[in-house]
Amino acid sequence: MANTTLTASIIARTALPILENELGFLAKMQRGWETEYSTNVNGYKPGASIDIRRPADFTVRDGATLSAQDVIEGKNTLTVDQQKGVDFEFTSTELTLDVAQLGERVIKPAMSSLVNTIAEDVLSQMYKGLYQYAGTPGQVINSFADWAKGPERLDEMTVPQSGRCAILSPSDHWGMVGSLTGLGVESAVGGALRSGRLGMIGNIDTYMSAVTPTHTTGTYTTGSTPLVNGGSQNVTYDTAKNTWTQSLITDGWANSTAVIKAGDVFTLAGVNMVNPKTKADTGILQQFVATADGTSSGAGALTVTISPPIITSGPHQTVTAAPADNAAITPLGTEATAYKQNMFFHENTMALAMVPMERPAGAVDVGRESRNGISVRVIPVYDVANDKSQWRLDVLYGRKVADPRLGCRVSGTA
Repeated sequence: MANTTLTASIIARTALPILENELGFLAKMQRGWETEYSTNVNGYKPGASIDIRRPADFTVRDGATLSAQDVIEGKNTLTVDQQKGVDFEFTSTELTLDVAQLGERVIKPAMSSLVNTIAEDVLSQMYKGLYQYAGTPGQVINSFADWAKGPERLDEMTVPQSGRCAILSPSDHWGMVGSLTGLGVESAVGGALRSGRLGMIGNIDTYMSAVTPTHTTGTYTTGSTPLVNGGSQNVTYDTAKNTWTQSLITDGWANSTAVIKAGDVFTLAGVNMVNPKTKADTGILQQFVATADGTSSGAGALTVTISPPIITSGPHQTVTAAPADNAAITPLGTEATAYKQNMFFHENTMALAMVPMERPAGAVDVGRESRNGISVRVIPVYDVANDKSQWRLDVLYGRKVADPRLGCRVSGTA
């Protein structure tokens, strides 16, 4: 292509398909909420929000007698509050470039950096909302048996078979690749070696990501014997349906210590997970996640915000029973230790909405391009003192754990 004087529209049109191509596993997130924003052709500022509905659930009647149930849908809010961008500048001479050179030299590396930053942000939000954890923290997934712990747990959670995905850290990805070479799975290994993608294994679309988050656990062990402080700490679905959390009163922690970090997982003695559809006891201890950091009082007391809520009956039952007073709390993993957070999930677990940004009043030659739910905005600013054109490329998006019941974290086994 001949040299062209670059404009904001040209840069936006060049950037958009590159950004779309770089999305990778982000394209597997629930993107349907972007249509809620599509009617505003003038674009959005940070702060716009929509409600995400959590599906209703039901109990099954036994016999011929009608037993009508209320249809209760929970909801949470997806707020478009994340603005990310890449800025660069050209001299007046460089503004006349071959568009192909622009894409390869400037836009492609810029979009790669932008997508990795978005991915890191989205995954860091997602893992902190997932309370199910299969495997042993710190162990690498290096066998098919290790990897299978993910789909096994999703099956136990009755997660739909279609639309399942997995994100592995580099060490877990290559550990898994090594195990597949021994099995002779040529298509999976070939794809992994060529593109960093394991592809479809066991009905799960599996990706590697260098920005798989690391979680550092709280200091919950030293000097602690954490216990539930008070029985009957269960709630109803109606009180927890919008947050999918509750407060749990505990004690026995080390005094005045930051014992819990958001994302820490633990079990409560005597509290088992139920099958989400039949409500039968699975025989597996229900795992809970702390959704906020917690520091114990001088007496070792701490009220922890946990997910899922402890619901002991009805169509949205989560556990077999409420924990007894002084039931033991057992955190997962070793205190103050960093662990990679591999995730197996259904595409409806995490909502991601990328929306068109507004054209600011007073800005000249604003370029904005949207396609397939992806939007970029480019605005030039001229530096007259140095005869340079500075360009800002922005994206605006929101992310939210829409349904944590559909995902889990996975490590290898010892």
